[in-house]
Amino acid sequence: MPFEYQNLFTTVVVAAPSEPGISLGRDDVEREVKPRHSNLLGKLGDAQLGPIYLGWFGLASLICFFICFEIIGLNMWASVNWDPVQFVRQLPWLALEPPPAKYGLHVPPLNEGGWWRIAGFFMTASVLLWWVRMYRRARALEMGTQVAWAFAAAIWLMLVLGLIRPVLMGSFAEAVPFGIFPHLDWTAAFSIRYGNLFYNPFHMLSIVFLYGSTLLFAMHGGTILAVSRFGGEREIEQIVFRGTASERAGLFWRWTMGFNASMESIHKWAWWFAVLCPLTGGIGILLTGTVVDNWYLWAVKHHVAPMYPTVFPYTPDPALVQGVRP
Repeated sequence: MPFEYQNLFTTVVVAAPSEPGISLGRDDVEREVKPRHSNLLGKLGDAQLGPIYLGWFGLASLICFFICFEIIGLNMWASVNWDPVQFVRQLPWLALEPPPAKYGLHVPPLNEGGWWRIAGFFMTASVLLWWVRMYRRARALEMGTQVAWAFAAAIWLMLVLGLIRPVLMGSFAEAVPFGIFPHLDWTAAFSIRYGNLFYNPFHMLSIVFLYGSTLLFAMHGGTILAVSRFGGEREIEQIVFRGTASERAGLFWRWTMGFNASMESIHKWAWWFAVLCPLTGGIGILLTGTVVDNWYLWAVKHHVAPMYPTVFPYTPDPALVQGVRP
């Protein structure tokens, strides 16, 4: 097989005049950035960069994101006494922590979680405004809104972790801190505190959809690359007018698995698997601490997991045995 078909990069970069896209009427004036072309971008995707439609929702989203980013960054910098060297060195370990449990759902002082709540508010506003922007742009182009709803699934998980579950638990101390390693530490501590999250059935489903979506996307991407020499990347044409690429791809999977998805259905499979990953994960997080306090004991009770056997005989504490000197 020729080597060029195994290349990770696009082998042919098309050089053509900029494509402005379909007219959106009065919204055309809100398209920003004069279109230009990049050969490097062409190796990864389309070589054209711009124009971008920002709009009022996009602008408001970016402003909210900047405020959130600024609050988190300045608090992290202040935690190392405004030392730029230590800020860079310790950045993965720095955090903006949520309020202590003693404040519950009440408004805490700025330095005891107040900044965390303000940053969380602007982060949530930024994400929701961006969702509205995505939805409205899809509608303006007379597209379906599947991308916006897929993004909403991720927003659901974010809101469960930082807002919905803490409110149900009665304390924002249950929320996730802002930071790289502190976020991971919170995840590990959360699992240990509630009896190992791996026994949570919705966590199991989330992992199934996570691994399943990666497998489906890899299978689909590999298939299209394998038949790109026959025009397989022109998927819309292949869906409507079946040709050499579609026939060969379908035959390959019927030969190897006995069944194959169509060039349309594989995208629906992958979309559902990807969307169900954060949806089921959010449900699992939401049930933890509110309905189930220990997932291992829940799993034992419902015959999902066995009781751990006693591997070693009981060893008494020497200090409690009579006749033994301390």
